[in-house]
Amino acid sequence: MDNKLDVYRRELVDVQGIPLFWCIAEEWSQVESFESRPDDLLIATYPKSGTTWVSEIVDLIYNNGDTEKCKRDAIYNRVPFMELIVPGIENGIEDLKKMQSPRLVKTHLPVQLLPFSFWKNNCKMIYVARNAKDVAVSYYYFYQMAKLHPEPGTWEEFLGKFMTGKVAFGSWYDHVKGWWEKKKDYRILYLFYEDMKENPKREIQKLLKFLDKNLSEETVNKIIYHTSFDVMKQNPCANYTTVPTFDMDHSVSPFMRKGIAGDWKNKFTVAQYEQFEDDYKKKMKGSTLQFRSEI
Repeated sequence: MDNKLDVYRRELVDVQGIPLFWCIAEEWSQVESFESRPDDLLIATYPKSGTTWVSEIVDLIYNNGDTEKCKRDAIYNRVPFMELIVPGIENGIEDLKKMQSPRLVKTHLPVQLLPFSFWKNNCKMIYVARNAKDVAVSYYYFYQMAKLHPEPGTWEEFLGKFMTGKVAFGSWYDHVKGWWEKKKDYRILYLFYEDMKENPKREIQKLLKFLDKNLSEETVNKIIYHTSFDVMKQNPCANYTTVPTFDMDHSVSPFMRKGIAGDWKNKFTVAQYEQFEDDYKKKMKGSTLQFRSEI
């Protein structure tokens, strides 16, 4: 790939008011016209909210806890990132077209940009939300290592962009609220990252019920072990180390960094915290959504 530099660190481009990677914006018609299938399962999240974690859990559920089957390929091939189209490198839409049903589909799109066919087909969807401060910190480190993003700048600068929604996939506040509202009308299971950390068994039971699956306690325990942060971090099929360095540089920051709730305390200054909380109250006013910033 000769034009690597042409692909990376480019500015985001607005699609219907949402900042996305330039390459997604250029191929937006492909995304918009994506044809879902009625038995597709959509895994939707704002970036850095436990996407890979829940994807691995669901793939294991679909394979009845068979960990060997879940080593058949990297997670990003087992659960394609629908809207990610990078010329000459990858195309989530095309990858999905080749897959047999039932498909697992990953998206970071805000609810209003999701291809209409998902609503038309009444697909089941899982949404995972994580508290804003931890997302901001995790996203900052991710921006540094995943080079499709623009340069993040300093932490202070990045936090400002995060608060104003000038990051890839737009405003966290609008994202979590948009999907929260939509679950009133569609088959959306809304989970919280912090709940999954606190009691993975309880949250996996919710997933099983939602997916109409029955697994033995022994299998559930096996899934909990296999999808624990420490085990996934060592699993090349889940930790993104198979992605080329020119795309993701794990020496800058690993894709799977800490996987904890409350890491924001190590990054936010007191002034940043106070400013963030003040802004948060305004942006989340009137929403019934409640987050925990630590467990």
